[in-house]
Amino acid sequence: MYGKIAGGPLHKFSSNSDPCWLVVSCHLFMNVAIIAAAGSGSRMGGKRPKQFLELAGVPIIFHALLAFERCDSIQQIVTVLSAGETDGFLSIAKEHGIQKLATVVTGGETRAASVLQGLRAVDSSTEVVAVHDGVRPFVTCDEIARTVTAAKLEGAAILASTPVDTIKEVKQGVVSRTLNRSTIRYALTPQCFDYRLLRRAYEQVDVLDASFTDEASVVERMGAKIVTVGGSARNIKITRPEDLVIAEAILKNWT
Repeated sequence: MYGKIAGGPLHKFSSNSDPCWLVVSCHLFMNVAIIAAAGSGSRMGGKRPKQFLELAGVPIIFHALLAFERCDSIQQIVTVLSAGETDGFLSIAKEHGIQKLATVVTGGETRAASVLQGLRAVDSSTEVVAVHDGVRPFVTCDEIARTVTAAKLEGAAILASTPVDTIKEVKQGVVSRTLNRSTIRYALTPQCFDYRLLRRAYEQVDVLDASFTDEASVVERMGAKIVTVGGSARNIKITRPEDLVIAEAILKNWT
């Protein structure tokens, strides 16, 4: 398990360093977040995609974007949206204080296809790519930073939480066995990877395969090691109407 970060690779440069070296260093150590928000939100049942529903008067996606905006471990953001939501998004994002957003791209038919579209918009000099669900508004800078650092060290790292419920394996409506909870983790986001590793993984699979529900499932096909980083259960994915109620409760106690 990875602990809290105290600084990063650029901290070794003092304010008196040659500015040319500082520019090169920032370029070499650039980490990019891809915010995946191209889903239709069919399980939410509303007219608008769930990422644009409001939480405390602010669309959910902007809560997520602000977490990456405020995190020094991320230098640039790419957002993936459905075709009908891309127009004017850059300017709206700036109104919400999002300055790191470099581009907005249109997503594909599946999660994997959408993330591949985002990857194609990422500069090839990028070191780490952090993919995050646009409907996870409660990720913290600490969680982002620790997962990015783990990916720098190991090549691939995902934020994960430990289940508190008993988990059953069910086949055709019948319980077949109880899974060992100590070996189970809930996969959260961000999921962070060396850029070249992630790009290579996506080039080797059929991105229209809907069974790839997260980035780790794509990288797993390569046999690459993926480490987990401890995350909070508060980092929920807002998918159903009842999740909005939970999110409002979390926000009231958010510090």
